Amino acid sequence: MTSATDRWWDCPLDVETFACDAVDRARDAAAHLARARGLDVHVDTSPALIGASFAAYDHLRVDGEGVETWAELSGFVRAADGWVRLHGNFPHHAAALRELYGIRDRAGLESVLARRRAADIEDEVAEAGGIAVRVRERAEWARHPQALARAGHGGVEREDRGERPALPSLDAAAAGGGALPLDGVRVLDLTRVLAGPTATQLLACLGADVLRADPPQRPEVPAQHLATGMGKRSTLLDLRREEDRARALELAASADAILTGYRPGALARHGMGADALARIAPQAVIAELSAWGDTGPWGGRAGFDSIVQAATGIASLCSTEDRPGALPVQALDLATGHRLAAEVLDAFAEARARTLRLSLLGAAEELWALPRRTGEKRIELPVPRVRVRAGERELEAVPPALRLDGRTIAQDVGEYGAALPAWRD
Repeated sequence: MTSATDRWWDCPLDVETFACDAVDRARDAAAHLARARGLDVHVDTSPALIGASFAAYDHLRVDGEGVETWAELSGFVRAADGWVRLHGNFPHHAAALRELYGIRDRAGLESVLARRRAADIEDEVAEAGGIAVRVRERAEWARHPQALARAGHGGVEREDRGERPALPSLDAAAAGGGALPLDGVRVLDLTRVLAGPTATQLLACLGADVLRADPPQRPEVPAQHLATGMGKRSTLLDLRREEDRARALELAASADAILTGYRPGALARHGMGADALARIAPQAVIAELSAWGDTGPWGGRAGFDSIVQAATGIASLCSTEDRPGALPVQALDLATGHRLAAEVLDAFAEARARTLRLSLLGAAEELWALPRRTGEKRIELPVPRVRVRAGERELEAVPPALRLDGRTIAQDVGEYGAALPAWRD
């Protein structure tokens, strides 16, 4: 196991062990698949790689400049009776806040919300298509209907749908050098933001042909694509258009894995929910990522790492003297991404067609379950960086957290939206 005996971050929760456990799962699964395909390669990681990859945004430089990761309307805002956390990084979520409250900027938002109850803000923003939660203490969340509905589900749910064709041996390719564990594998990436894109970046850098498809009317935040786009190709498909939807279904039918990361039900109305995909692509490993799980009163709500932290008591636990706080890194997203990648790799190694369901809420519960660590001195880890390109831009970035035979697996970042909606071959 990777050592997490030292503290890297200031936090009352054991984020170091949480991060190491997730990356170790991905490391072991990659080694499992390499052996299954006859590939003699040593897979490892290190505390420095893990720590840096969990803070990849902080270390990303684009043409020598850092990137902005939070928009004006995102973050904690004081309500009349407590705090709420909002997420306005995507333009449509920010627009929902502006329209609902008739505001233009952060100052206007703070002025309006200071006169409203936190519970009302949570409900009315969700109804308007925005993202907000009331900041809760841990005990209060434990009584929430969503917490009760999801109790016992865990961070990963697996449905085994039977055998899938085994991936061919890489003996011949390995003899010439340069073979990767996922060579020849097709992955359709329908994920967003961080957890899913982290998983698909790792799969791409392990050799898969990862094709990410986004709706042109709601593109990914540019910095998020740059931070999680290594090795992938990116295309645009509008599932509201019959032609684009038909093309997406053709891609899904011939994929080895299909990963989705929209709120539950969002893709089902386009014929691309998990059950429909299992019929279209019986050979595929299918994964659904969500914030809150797919059952319970919040099962259809969207959410993000920071929002789940605020609802489940993490923000209160990490509070400073006068305001809520947050984990030092977006650990729910990053850990979930590595666990998802591990599940996909294991399914390929075992030649099983599985449907996987993972949630950020499940990850939060697993983090809470870890024993607390106190009184340990924090150390500074080195930050491994690589230089890659994204079109005409030069990136200085943290590579994925795994190494093959001691070498990082970093690749260039595919230019956003530039690829044709087709597999490489």
